[in-house]
Amino acid sequence: QVQLVESGGGLVQAGGSLRLSCAASGSIFTINDIGWYRQAPGKQRELVATVTRGSSTNYADSVKGRFTISRDNAKNTGYLQMNSLKPEDTAVYYCNAKVIRWGGLFAGDYWGQGTQVTVSS
Repeated sequence: QVQLVESGGGLVQAGGSLRLSCAASGSIFTINDIGWYRQAPGKQRELVATVTRGSSTNYADSVKGRFTISRDNAKNTGYLQMNSLKPEDTAVYYCNAKVIRWGGLFAGDYWGQGTQVTVSS
């Protein structure tokens, strides 16, 4: 089994910063892509950013220049540094990882439990 545990969410004023972490544990051979998604009340879950094992990144237009995704492959951990936060960034943020387990052939899709980020104006 594989578990993803997010941390680092909270309440921050507009213009502030937060750093989210996503720690993966369990029967992990390797992790391919790591992604961060978010879901605001009444809205669909949307992609925020992804990072490949080789550290190539992709961002939603709404966060480009403000958010930075990164990873530490030795620790099986992903990060999302969020700067210049806006009230519209308020959402539950979810970590996603494409994980190949020991003895597995294909990557499985795993999700964290979510962490609340609230940005006050």
